[in-house]
Amino acid sequence: MELLDKLKILADAAKYDASCASSGSKRKADARGGLGNTEGMGICHSYTPDGRCVSLLKILMTNVCLFDCTYCINRVSSATKRARFTVSEVVWLTMEFYRRNYIEGLFLSSGVARSPDATMEELVEVARRLREDERFCGYIHLKAVAGASPALLAKAGKYADRLSANIELPTQDDLDKLAPAKTHVEIETSMASIGDGIAEAIEERKKSKAAPQFAPAGQSTQMIVGATPAADRAILGTASHLYQSFGLRRVYYSAFSPIPDGDARLPLKAPPLVREHRLYQADWLMRFYGFSADEILPAEAPDLDLSRDPKTAWALRNREVFPVDVNRASREQLLRVPGLGVKNVERILRLRRHRGVTLADLAKLRVPLDRTRYFIVTADRNVGVKLLDSVALAALTAPKARQLSIFDAGATAS
Repeated sequence: MELLDKLKILADAAKYDASCASSGSKRKADARGGLGNTEGMGICHSYTPDGRCVSLLKILMTNVCLFDCTYCINRVSSATKRARFTVSEVVWLTMEFYRRNYIEGLFLSSGVARSPDATMEELVEVARRLREDERFCGYIHLKAVAGASPALLAKAGKYADRLSANIELPTQDDLDKLAPAKTHVEIETSMASIGDGIAEAIEERKKSKAAPQFAPAGQSTQMIVGATPAADRAILGTASHLYQSFGLRRVYYSAFSPIPDGDARLPLKAPPLVREHRLYQADWLMRFYGFSADEILPAEAPDLDLSRDPKTAWALRNREVFPVDVNRASREQLLRVPGLGVKNVERILRLRRHRGVTLADLAKLRVPLDRTRYFIVTADRNVGVKLLDSVALAALTAPKARQLSIFDAGATAS
């Protein structure tokens, strides 16, 4: 098979993996003639016609796989066309794409063609050749194959900026139904091995800046949403567990996409994309706003309200904690006010050292007062808080219908 044909097949097959951000690493070329880096002017980007930035060569080593995960287009029982790169071909493609300013780095995943160790060994060899033979200092993200030996994962962390072992589905019951060959225990064992390597490297670099790095951009994972009936509470609960147990940098949520000749146990339609968006907002609340998964989605409300952001939904369920006085409240209290993001909370804290913060001040900060005003008290005595007990408040804080721009931020929570 010609290299271009392989590229068409294996680049298309990689599109289902969403965990490929290139943030968080600071790898620069050294004085010995290295090529590229992960930040600054050494990074080049290309753009798709709809404005999305595409800066990583995102491919599979192979789409041949011995597993039969029903939700995967590359499952062993699928009739999809198969292809396989050699190690040398991936190295050559990466360098040639980089030299032409098409990419800033490589995102490399793979089907498990023979065994987890054999697959992981090929991925590691690609990264090794890029780093040592080609002196490539750009971004490399490798898929950590669940079940691969700790020794191979340790080698991967030596060369890669980020590693990701995908958790796949929210619960073990979900995996038992749709991917019985995989277990959360095995996947989390790989995560733990990576996490230990990252922690050890951090400690060593505290003692000596010359100590080697280990996956400096951390590790991430991906969870498929909507392939099973699992509630959003189960999804966020699993994400919270992974953040707390393994120090993950990101959990990515990927809406299930129906595949050709799909299994009868799979849904016929994809879930609404707004559900994926709300999960990212809820994830943001856990990571940056001090919310727990149980606060965002208690047992009596196991699914996210798709009609409003999760912070506003929480505030409406917990009206007793409002109104919050923006001139006296703690940072933690302000972060729970609908419409107040992290940056604006910091600005409010700085401003109130000098004078009382008013509604006009918040308007200048571009705080969305149509949501925020009902939950706060300002120096000019906001009368909107009288509506806190009103049944009409939910309607008043509902988002206004508008045409979304492709440049709108997708996963912020404020």
